[in-house]
Amino acid sequence: MMHRSSTTAAAATSVNGFYNFVTQGLDDLVRSFHSHNFMSIHFLQHVLASLQSFHSQLIAVVQKLHLPVGEKWLDEYMDESARLWEVCHVIKSGITNMENYYSAAVTIATTLENHRFLNPQLSRQVLRAINGCQRERVGLEEENRGLIRTRIQPLMMKFDKNVMIESKFNGFNGFRGVLFALRNTNSLLLMILLSGLVYCSPVTSFSSSCHGNNAMNYNENVFGSGFMVSATRLHEKVKENEDGQNGVLLYEFWNSRTAIDDLKTELERMKGTGMEFDVSERAEKLKSCFVGLQCGIENMIVQLDDFFDEIVEGRKKLLDLCTHS
Repeated sequence: MMHRSSTTAAAATSVNGFYNFVTQGLDDLVRSFHSHNFMSIHFLQHVLASLQSFHSQLIAVVQKLHLPVGEKWLDEYMDESARLWEVCHVIKSGITNMENYYSAAVTIATTLENHRFLNPQLSRQVLRAINGCQRERVGLEEENRGLIRTRIQPLMMKFDKNVMIESKFNGFNGFRGVLFALRNTNSLLLMILLSGLVYCSPVTSFSSSCHGNNAMNYNENVFGSGFMVSATRLHEKVKENEDGQNGVLLYEFWNSRTAIDDLKTELERMKGTGMEFDVSERAEKLKSCFVGLQCGIENMIVQLDDFFDEIVEGRKKLLDLCTHS
């Protein structure tokens, strides 16, 4: 009897520790949101790192819960980790689609660096390259919108503000509550990543009517509900800034888009004058924007690949746990 009591107490400690870990992580994301530009690479890398740490923490908790072998809990985890894998692959596909766009722009910037003063002939050449770069941008956004429609929409992913009742949290020594926390938090963070890096549409929009409005009224002391208060706070902050926009919301993407559009406007303005003009300042700004975008995207891809390895390892650990129990 004492053994069962101590096991139950240990499980409760592990479960409560998980909720506290997620709550603290979400609060850190809210602070990060205020510290960076909206949907910046730095903020989105923090979002992805949080996804990784929450998943890793869940694996650690499950290993302490002494869950029954062959029960539904493993299937439920496998379903969620499979969903996580699928959405992260869509994110990787979406950001990989940016490669041709930023490569074209970096080439333009290099051309401008090599020809500080543009004559009419060079101006026409650069304008053609800019038009090609802009077509790449339109193409990647159209392709990314298709990814959302064909691969994300069928998942019916949403952030659910309605917390499960406490008794359901207790299933499988509290694992049901832990998995609900992970699944719901994953949905929120994945929607942020999809809107920032792939495409913001009604499927990933934070102003969707499917979201409730009662989470901020939760008592933070209720078992497992503290993370919902923090998650809702993050949700509301992102929603306020997203403001019904469509397209790739990544700050560095928009910054680079503005730089290329401004250069085109300047070239078209000077085109009819027949004069040479200095483009060194424009070239420096353009290169800075697109090299920053390129480095950020490449780092995000490395981070995603690491996460894929962690998901595979997590699934293997829990399968081995059941095999050797």
